[in-house]
Amino acid sequence: MTLTLPARGSCQCGNVTYQVIEQPLTTICCHCLDCQKLSTSSFSISMILNRTGLEILSGDLKQWDRPADSGNITRCWFCPTCGNRIYHENPEAPEIIRLKPGTLDDTSVLNPQGHVWTCREQPWHQSFNDLPRIDGQPDFAAAIREIQEGGSPF
Repeated sequence: MTLTLPARGSCQCGNVTYQVIEQPLTTICCHCLDCQKLSTSSFSISMILNRTGLEILSGDLKQWDRPADSGNITRCWFCPTCGNRIYHENPEAPEIIRLKPGTLDDTSVLNPQGHVWTCREQPWHQSFNDLPRIDGQPDFAAAIREIQEGGSPF
């Protein structure tokens, strides 16, 4: 994966903005339980960068530390206004960070190179590509009526 640099990003509310100024080392999908909670899905994507590859342009970040499934400490940096995570680091190896690349302005460039913590991968994850798809937001009220009547909006 090659990024056009600088690659800009922000939190959901726009209070924190940043730019990536170095190519990532790799990008991974992590299926650990903490990443499932973070993403509210079956995995979270992390772009592994040298710390020197990220510049915070505006806003202040808050941090909190949590134990990771690995037994290490993960330091989480996030926007204090909207709570959106920007990156994680291991305090024992702060020269490498794990950017949450869903916060990039252009996420079409993401191309994960692998999966980690697949022992925690949800069994239904592999069937995602076989699910029906809707290009855009369906009429929510009509979809709920369809479900309540025993049908499917798909």
